[in-house]
Amino acid sequence: MIPEPGNKEQCFEQLLLGKAIKSTVQSEAWLEQIRLDALQHAAALSFPSPRNDDWRFTDLSPLFSHHFQSVKSYAQVALGAIERFLIPNSIRLVFVDGSYASALSDLSQLGVDVTVASLAERYGDSLVEENFGKQAPYKQDAFVALNTNFFEDGAWVHVAKKITKPIHLLHVATRREIASAIYPRCMVVMESSSSATIVEDYVGQGNGDQNGGIYFTNAVTEVILKEHAQLHHVRLQREEKNAFHIGHCSVEARKDSVYTATSVALGGRLSRHTLHVTQQGQGAGIHLDGLALIAGRQVADTHTLINHAAPGGKSVQLHKCIADGSAHAVFSGKIIVHVGATGTDSAQSSRNLLLSDKARIDTQPQLEIFNDDVKCKHGATVGQIDTEALFFLKSRGFSEERARNLLTHAFAAEIIAKIPVPSVVASLSQAILERMSGGRQ
Repeated sequence: MIPEPGNKEQCFEQLLLGKAIKSTVQSEAWLEQIRLDALQHAAALSFPSPRNDDWRFTDLSPLFSHHFQSVKSYAQVALGAIERFLIPNSIRLVFVDGSYASALSDLSQLGVDVTVASLAERYGDSLVEENFGKQAPYKQDAFVALNTNFFEDGAWVHVAKKITKPIHLLHVATRREIASAIYPRCMVVMESSSSATIVEDYVGQGNGDQNGGIYFTNAVTEVILKEHAQLHHVRLQREEKNAFHIGHCSVEARKDSVYTATSVALGGRLSRHTLHVTQQGQGAGIHLDGLALIAGRQVADTHTLINHAAPGGKSVQLHKCIADGSAHAVFSGKIIVHVGATGTDSAQSSRNLLLSDKARIDTQPQLEIFNDDVKCKHGATVGQIDTEALFFLKSRGFSEERARNLLTHAFAAEIIAKIPVPSVVASLSQAILERMSGGRQ
């Protein structure tokens, strides 16, 4: 029986029944037990609705109108087809529709004490068993539970020293005649005093054009930073314009570690990124930057949670949304300072730019403080392009369109300039300029 479009429960059942093709790599008993546990929780949880406070601003009905099926066979992609996304001189893992593509990957830059590999090839590793599924909340989140049960492969990154070359985890979705569900997975363990830059990148093979295929990416990432470790985690979502993207990342930061994240959302018909960071050790630092640039009928939702659970923690967060056309951007950022987390220093800022009178931005910065010895602040602004700055540029000979594009790019550049990979900064900068000029160079 084919479910009727628009029914949340039937759409969920369709995904539960649509088990992906089995991996050729035999899973370990411990993983099969986690998969079974996740499936049971998925069936009990179902999809969220506007009655859930965390989802009250985001309408999932466009997602429910499609009958997604798991990928049964994997497409062959030529290296030239994804060349525009590649990061020069990087350690690269490529996944096509959720399957590891060794021919497109490049591990020649790997050194000692660094492991970057297909997760399916490391199921027998005790370090994988020790850490997998410990951070991602598959017992509370239906999307995380679906991923935990249905994922077939993913990225395993283990860093035991300081490395300077970026690690690029590229997830490519191909065009298909049927709506497909893809389940990427990523596991990162940073050993004591190690440091690295990881670029987690989700792209559509059609480069995000209007005629791209319809698919659903449901991604989960887990990150553990041990004592004194440092990680700059860049997350790029530039899916097809007709795609759906739900992503969750859970991070544990131990003593004196530093977790820096830069998240950019450009693509997708509807996208949601949930980032949970727990300061588990004393003196850990958390720096979160985010940008959503959307237009047309796009919806981009960002939810973050910073848990200060130990003394001496510091967190700084800046999130920006730019909405044009009839787009809808959502930002909800919560900071919780728990009992015993003395000396916490936290600042959160949400700055947003409306380019159309039909666009909408909902922003909700939140603080929950259960300790007196803290320094916390937050704020949010929603506005339009500065008329004085616009007048200044026009008086210097710029057309109004060109002036607006430059001011919008400058607003976004504050976020992307923090990415420590020059080629990624250049690529995103070009994409933003082209987006603002309607595809013209």
